[in-house]
Amino acid sequence: MEQRSLNQTKLLVYAALGIALVFICTVFVNVRLPVAANGGLIHLGNVPLFIIAILYGRWLGALAGGIGMALFDVVGGWFLWAPFTLIIVGLMGYTVGAICEKNQTLTAYVLALVVACIIKVVGYYGAEAIIYGNWLIPMTSIPGNLVQIGVASVIVLPVVLKLRKHSAIFTWAGSR
Repeated sequence: MEQRSLNQTKLLVYAALGIALVFICTVFVNVRLPVAANGGLIHLGNVPLFIIAILYGRWLGALAGGIGMALFDVVGGWFLWAPFTLIIVGLMGYTVGAICEKNQTLTAYVLALVVACIIKVVGYYGAEAIIYGNWLIPMTSIPGNLVQIGVASVIVLPVVLKLRKHSAIFTWAGSR
């Protein structure tokens, strides 16, 4: 019973740290784009999101990404986007974690990031279409979304490959 309590505490701490890291990287490392209808935003919040999802799995990836970025939307003046972000980015984290839980190879990591990119582009395209009531305007944000995931992928892949060598640090009983 004591071991289970310890594992639940670790899970809670890891989730809180993941949410905080995603939020901080989204808030402090971002560039607003002048091209998209709403200005658009490129940030590095996807970096800790993907690292957490790959190393700790689907649930921590979903929690860290969805809550961390939705929290940014709420406090950063993008309040209308928060519900969409919670779902889209939560699904990105869940998917990356699910793919990488079963296959811990470079190929699986790349596949997971490609799938996350598709989720982001399709999800935010749909969200913008709903918000703006126009199916053409959201096309302007696709390049920014591609750049955002591309930059995150270039950073994440070498970091995760290096961290994976120390896998004992990233697992606990019952984590997967």
